Amino acid sequence: MSSDERTNRAIEEDSESRLPLKVVVHDEERGPSRKLALFVLGAVVMSLAAVIFLGIRSRVDAETRLAATTDRAAIPTVDVVHPKQGAPIQEIVLPGTTEAFTDTPIYARTNGYLKSWYFDIGAHVRKGQLLAEIETPEVDQQLRQARADFETAEANLQLAQTTANRWQFLVKSGSVSKQETDQAVSNLAAMKAAADASAANVGRLEQLQSFEKVYAPFDGVITARNTDVGDLIDAGASAEPQPLFHIAAIGELRVYVPVPEVDAPAARPGATALLTLDEYPGQTFRGRLVRTSDSINPSSRTLLVEVDVDNPAAKLLPGAYVFVHLKLPMEVRSVTVPSNTLLFRREGLQVGLVRNGKAELVPVKIGRDYGGSVEIVSGLAPSDSVILDPADSLVSGTPVEVNRQSAGGAGQ
Repeated sequence: MSSDERTNRAIEEDSESRLPLKVVVHDEERGPSRKLALFVLGAVVMSLAAVIFLGIRSRVDAETRLAATTDRAAIPTVDVVHPKQGAPIQEIVLPGTTEAFTDTPIYARTNGYLKSWYFDIGAHVRKGQLLAEIETPEVDQQLRQARADFETAEANLQLAQTTANRWQFLVKSGSVSKQETDQAVSNLAAMKAAADASAANVGRLEQLQSFEKVYAPFDGVITARNTDVGDLIDAGASAEPQPLFHIAAIGELRVYVPVPEVDAPAARPGATALLTLDEYPGQTFRGRLVRTSDSINPSSRTLLVEVDVDNPAAKLLPGAYVFVHLKLPMEVRSVTVPSNTLLFRREGLQVGLVRNGKAELVPVKIGRDYGGSVEIVSGLAPSDSVILDPADSLVSGTPVEVNRQSAGGAGQ
């Protein structure tokens, strides 16, 4: 046997002798490896199942939260206020124009020429002060003639009186006839009437002559002077005589104010009225309501009232534009809400309230408009939650959520 054959046989024997040993080693290690593999596989499966479960769970939770958020977002959040009791300003302010308590033109009552004048515009005069003098030569001559006629009439009257007395004495003794006596008595009566007429004519002309001097009829201020020295004064001859002066009493002024019919209860005689003017900012003048017309003007639906205001310092001028503040009686229990709470609907004026988590539209009736707020005389209570800036599409029954930051606010 060659060396190669011996080598191959040794290898085969050696292989045969080693084979059972390898099999034995494999059988001993196979059990623990399979358990380990199964454990690892189970752990992987469980981890994968946990990941899948957590993923599905988080997705379901996210969808649930999204649905809840969507539902909450579908409910509008609104700001609310509570109506404020009473009106913020219980008064009305109306425009008016001041007028002098007495305002009159001064005319001449006699003919002639203006001799002189003593006061110009803006002058304060007292009652009885001489304003101007008029020269009346024609009236003076007529007066002298009338006085002469009166003297003649008086002389004739005295003669007739003596004659009548004499005839009445003689008729008793039968020296004169009854007819002659009656004639003498009648002549006395005629002379007396003529004397009275002459006396009346003298009095008339004296009165005309007294009009040569023009006096102030009351205390006031001269607001106009329409004449000058040498002007012809023609009293009564012209269809529209020209006044010499214009005088106004400004110690007390009148203000006529048309009060709207709805506020007529505020116009009560004796009530206090305050006046304000743009030229005196921050200053008020106290007046009193003295009378009303007691009737509504059918064309303007207003009540005319007169307010008198004392003006001792003459700060107020006639013709000034003023604002008259009249207090309103507290007869109507009302509330005030902001103007941006109102809804103008086909059904009428409404506001939106929040009740039991839902919107409810209620009709209201407004009183006065204050600009940023309005007075509600019916339909609201101070405890109501009124929606601010309601949407035009808001309807009753709509779920709403109140903004907690605005809840409990009061109407401005």
